[in-house]
Amino acid sequence: MSLPVPDDVLAAVQDFVARIDALDPGAPPLGDLTICLGGRESRLALRAPVAWALVEALRGYHDPRDRGRCGHCGSPRLDDNFLCRDCGRPDGLFGQLLAERAARHAEPAAISATPVDESRQAQAEG
Repeated sequence: MSLPVPDDVLAAVQDFVARIDALDPGAPPLGDLTICLGGRESRLALRAPVAWALVEALRGYHDPRDRGRCGHCGSPRLDDNFLCRDCGRPDGLFGQLLAERAARHAEPAAISATPVDESRQAQAEG
């Protein structure tokens, strides 16, 4: 994941505010939001619908890397295999099933390469 530059962040917030504000330009003002990034400052007037939309957008965002919290230690650092990066235990029912299945796993026996009976092959071709 690449880090956004300050101009991208400011532009995104400004675009969001303008897009939502255009839907209800007569709504009562709620206050100002000032963002300072990378030596640049942007002051945005917030009307109630824009503030509400901003709150909902921030609360509704789910980072795809967030897999919840470990049921054992409470850490928010579960990996793709539902193993806690802090305590090392599998998380939840699915994680426990994976761990149990992995513990019972045995490599299958190697398949021996037996030579083909040439007399049978000659009969099949003839």
